[in-house]
Amino acid sequence: MSVSMFDSFLTTPEMMAVFDDTAVVQAMFRFEQALSQAQAEEGLLPTVAARAIAGVCSAQLYDIPAIISAGRRAGSLAIPLVKELTRTVALYDAQAASHVHWGSTSQDVIDTAMVLVTRDALRLLDRGLQTLTGHLLDLAGRHLATPVLARTLMQPAQVSSFGFKLLAWAAPLLRARAQLRASAARALQLQLGGAVGTLAVMGDHGDAVARRMGAALDLKVADAAWHTQRDEWVRLGMEVAVLTGSLGKLATDLSLMAQGEIGELAEASGAGRGGSSAMPHKRNPVAAMIALAAATRTPMHAAALLASMGQQHERGLGNWQAELAEWPTLFLSAHGALQALGDAFAGLQVDRARMLSNIDALQGLVFAEAAAIYLGSVIGRPRAHSLLEQLSRQASETGGALLPLLAAAVQADPGLRQQIDPARLASLFDPAAAALPAQRLAQQQLEQLRRHSDALNAHHPFEKVIPA
Repeated sequence: MSVSMFDSFLTTPEMMAVFDDTAVVQAMFRFEQALSQAQAEEGLLPTVAARAIAGVCSAQLYDIPAIISAGRRAGSLAIPLVKELTRTVALYDAQAASHVHWGSTSQDVIDTAMVLVTRDALRLLDRGLQTLTGHLLDLAGRHLATPVLARTLMQPAQVSSFGFKLLAWAAPLLRARAQLRASAARALQLQLGGAVGTLAVMGDHGDAVARRMGAALDLKVADAAWHTQRDEWVRLGMEVAVLTGSLGKLATDLSLMAQGEIGELAEASGAGRGGSSAMPHKRNPVAAMIALAAATRTPMHAAALLASMGQQHERGLGNWQAELAEWPTLFLSAHGALQALGDAFAGLQVDRARMLSNIDALQGLVFAEAAAIYLGSVIGRPRAHSLLEQLSRQASETGGALLPLLAAAVQADPGLRQQIDPARLASLFDPAAAALPAQRLAQQQLEQLRRHSDALNAHHPFEKVIPA
């Protein structure tokens, strides 16, 4: 696939190879070879003709740029491809040439080819998800008890566990991996309908030919041609888009936590990674950057797929062609983000001391809610909330710590002094203790997510179907 240098910057060579012009054309030839073989097995054409067709179904034998150029004039890449295939077969067997592409139509060839290469693309996404979620779960296991600030509306909120945060990143990715598999099981199906979806030319043999082709290509055989029934196919594309959105959320958090003023996380550096052309001190989060770029671009491509669904009658005019053009971009972006984040989390640097320092720098204000709840059990919630609100404002204005101010207020109030335990009050301002609720939840969730991950890792639905 020919992409601009800026597109290639945001994806991977492996995914570009999947949608490369040669790969797609070869998938189209795989369709033609399977079609002729299945028809020969059903007695619709001579076996020798099927062999002659199969013998020249290799993209390397053809001028692919010329086929693409001719396709623009013809309105379909399949038309010049079939013409060149027929011409090449005729060089060896003129009679066999008359059987090329018999009973099929251009959309059958192209849709099935896109299904075949998409299956390869899904293999790459599945592997990337396995790698990234593996890193996230391993890191979560090591950081269950690591206190970190939780932030809401971009402001410090309470103390949480970094392991808990890591699992919040991992869980959507595991769900995406499962959803991609489920959607692919429905969407990756043979397209074979002939001119208007009825397989009329093949008569009573149409279903049998489809079954044989499905077996040869290891594809599900659709109940009927889906030439303009794009629902399952577009749903698969939407799952890729949702995955990219989840990667964008992860990248957003990573980039914010890697800001110099925060400094809690850092991507691996060295060998020119994340450097600046002007500022030697810079350590840019380039993996997050790539994932954020993917998440920014993806909604438009997903919307284009949805817009293309209103295809006219039995063959779309313009909208199917738009779908074909948009489809690879979803996978290119998703795999670029996955690969970048997988590399980043393989060498992620976690600064526990900085996480604690950022908590301490807030003067104890993030513990105000816990303190208010404790005092509320003695003086009632409204009065306790009002007191903590007043003391928090005082701490912010004076630069003092909340705990000493609160301890002084307790000592100054005879009722509070008799009922509030100073040691218990002080424990509410301990980051490790404050992280315990998140730690307990994370421990439970980690076990569940590991089981889910192990089950997914035990089965690789896209591996066995890649041609040798």
